[in-house]
Amino acid sequence: MVHHTNSTIHLTDIVFPKNINHHETLFGGAALSYMDKVAFIAATRYGRRHFVTASCDNIDFEKPAFKGNIVDFAATVISAGRRSLKVEVVMKAEDMLTGKQVICTRGIFNMVAVPGKDEHDVEELVLADLKMAERGHAEPDADLRIVELVFADDTNHHGTLFGGHGLSLMAKAGFIASTRRCREVMVLASLDKTNFSAPIHIGGIVDLSAKVVRVGKKSLTVNVKMWGEELLTGERTFCADSDFIMVAVDENGRSKKIKK
Repeated sequence: MVHHTNSTIHLTDIVFPKNINHHETLFGGAALSYMDKVAFIAATRYGRRHFVTASCDNIDFEKPAFKGNIVDFAATVISAGRRSLKVEVVMKAEDMLTGKQVICTRGIFNMVAVPGKDEHDVEELVLADLKMAERGHAEPDADLRIVELVFADDTNHHGTLFGGHGLSLMAKAGFIASTRRCREVMVLASLDKTNFSAPIHIGGIVDLSAKVVRVGKKSLTVNVKMWGEELLTGERTFCADSDFIMVAVDENGRSKKIKK
């Protein structure tokens, strides 16, 4: 194995009730699913091949992520062999209002390159000779950059990302960025015109960036941009952007001033 220092890929989400156990903490199986997903994205961006998870090592759940926490899964390719990669994934939980972060777990995912459905063998290109490519269209000053995958349940009848699900991902990015900016309870008040300029096909990577562009007395505006990225070629297409207006509310749901 050749060891590398590469850029880190982030998958960030919120612990909603659908993913909690009876203790009201993130279900371990859901955490493993997130970790495996971001490991796959990191491996694919590194090698631009079809990868499968061969095994995972040293995964110990040290601390829980509670309902309502922001959870961040950071994946880094740490070593590469001929046809396999080791990806380290670190999961952190973050309290929305205080910003306090704790490491919940970390582990190593062993990813192996396999032939595609129309291939008989893996192309003879040694993974150890590669390095992670930089994203050509990343927003350098974004407050938040996160990735997702398009699975079948996320698509419409054309096999592309359903617009409603795309908006949901963008709104979630806007919510996280606004919450981190002011550490208040935020709700979505409105969004400006959204143009979907290109589709993202099933199996593609959704790449989101969010930046707070205006802060008022009781609301702020987050601009969210979305790209689609082909798994094997790395080709990126700008797909959509929109401004999300987020409002701070008190315990009774009434708007309140933002602490600056």
